[in-house]
Amino acid sequence: MPVTIIDIFASDVGPTVAILLEYDALPEIGHACGHNLIAEAGLAAAIAVKAAMEEDAELKGKLVVMGTPAEEGGGGKIQLLELGAFEGIDAAMMVHPARVTNIFPRTLCNIRYSVQFKGKEAHAGACPWEGRNALDAAVSCYLNIAQLRQHIKPSWKIQAIITKGGTIPNIIPSAADMEVHMRTPTRSELKTLRTRVEACFTSAATATGCDVQFRYDEANAYENLITNKVLANIFKEYAERLGLNDGPDKVKRILFGSTDMGNISHVVPAIHPFYTIPSEGVNHTKRFTEASGAPEAQTPTLLIGKTLAMTALQIFKSPQVLEEVKKNFEIDIVDE
Repeated sequence: MPVTIIDIFASDVGPTVAILLEYDALPEIGHACGHNLIAEAGLAAAIAVKAAMEEDAELKGKLVVMGTPAEEGGGGKIQLLELGAFEGIDAAMMVHPARVTNIFPRTLCNIRYSVQFKGKEAHAGACPWEGRNALDAAVSCYLNIAQLRQHIKPSWKIQAIITKGGTIPNIIPSAADMEVHMRTPTRSELKTLRTRVEACFTSAATATGCDVQFRYDEANAYENLITNKVLANIFKEYAERLGLNDGPDKVKRILFGSTDMGNISHVVPAIHPFYTIPSEGVNHTKRFTEASGAPEAQTPTLLIGKTLAMTALQIFKSPQVLEEVKKNFEIDIVDE
């Protein structure tokens, strides 16, 4: 992938630890998810680990610094996984800014549907009865989904927008398009939700006399995040030494959207802690864009980078740690 960055610092033997960077922004509002800070924290950690390994010959292992593009919907890590970039990686780590700290976050599985309704053009003023309104089908579908939300679990999420709905009002729209995202905590729940949402597509088409085609992007489907508890507990210990405390229990119950790091965590032991930066807005808002570029974000970002570095060094320092990490990973995968 042309915007992937991989750098390696290694001794002859030892485990391989990957520190992942993100750097993509959101359309129109920029770094509203703080990926600029993810890159900064990861690079700071990598520089620190490299310096420590150069100073201490007993620290054995390979540090892989991997810049991963297109997290915001492009599934960059998934493509890297398919290309073999994570072969031989023993542990993968990254951090993410937010308004709260959560070292053991839960994220959701996520799939994306493209939906196309096909109708029939007609003159909207002279003979609308000769047409089949594809925009009506899309609106009906949106309302179906809105009504469905009342009857699904609170942890199941559906987001939908109409991306195309005609050109001018006096032509009955013959085509309308939608983008629909679905999220659930597990793959089995996602399968159940898919069936119900697809019924929203087909029933809207039937009611309006239109045809519908839909597909979901299976290759870029995001998995839920499996946090390796051994790694996360090491990270937590070092974070607390630096004055960065984990969030309260109510924060630990929050579901933090979706990430393609979830796919990595199903293949490699991984952590993806969220850390706090001062912000009046939540992620994916203009206020968070301002916060991620503000000087006040620097101190927590560099401290979390230090925490990331110390966690990696603990793996290089102690072979027993990696054994425990792998055992925990095997248990988590079976439970999943």
